[in-house]
Amino acid sequence: MTPPLQGPAGTETCPPAWLALREPADADARSPELAAVLAGSLVASPGAVLVRDLGCGTGSMARWLAPKLNPPGGQHWVLHDRDARLLEHAVATLPARVTGEADAGDLTRLDAAALAGTALVVASALLDLLTAGEADDLAGACVAAGCPALLTLSVTGRVQLDPVDPLDAELAAAFNAHQRRRVGARRLLGPDAIDAAVTAFRRRGALVRTAAAPWRLGPDRAELVREWLAGRLDAACAQRPELAEHAGAYRDRRRRELARGRLTVTVEHTDLLAVPDGAAVAQDRP
Repeated sequence: MTPPLQGPAGTETCPPAWLALREPADADARSPELAAVLAGSLVASPGAVLVRDLGCGTGSMARWLAPKLNPPGGQHWVLHDRDARLLEHAVATLPARVTGEADAGDLTRLDAAALAGTALVVASALLDLLTAGEADDLAGACVAAGCPALLTLSVTGRVQLDPVDPLDAELAAAFNAHQRRRVGARRLLGPDAIDAAVTAFRRRGALVRTAAAPWRLGPDRAELVREWLAGRLDAACAQRPELAEHAGAYRDRRRRELARGRLTVTVEHTDLLAVPDGAAVAQDRP
């Protein structure tokens, strides 16, 4: 299957090639409106602002967000990931005039004390790899530290393929169940992550805003569609092995449609901006 994104201890890390392949689609999908809210709040920040990127991978979030923030005092990013090779690449490819450092380790152990002095916590495609308890702890740490959080590209479980295939719904159900699988002692949130995070932040009085962040993929991103489809099929068959009997024919049909320029895919994600009450970010209650 297409490997999962980098995450906390107990989940696999992700090959750089997959992260590079999806980076342009991620950049197109993330909400520029939520980034603009943050950028406006940082204009008056004295000195360099400290940003922590949780599960940073190769650093695509910094490459996308840092130029949009551009605070006058500069910005320093602390990049968190368990994979040393990803961290090395992330630090080396930070945008111009952005300083940074690597922090290897289990990001789920960050607490309010560790976030002291942090102006912003960010993550990309991370929430669905957390458990309900880990998502709740993350919200608690951010709110206790008075630190806004921009958590992007959380899967919703909703995917549209055009044209429709009779096997789509069954594969989708199996894939979403796999996203919620148990990994050791941990039960992943998968498509339930965004609702869990919104609830956790709001319960602590944070102001929360969400925005749709869909991948819209067609023949111009054929390689990404092929890899995404292969991963989706592998995960669905791992969850329900009886689907393997039909998966090969389904994959071949979809690849033919893609080669003919007929297949489009929309993968829905949600971005979340959570601002603790009293934090200096202009934010309206939904």
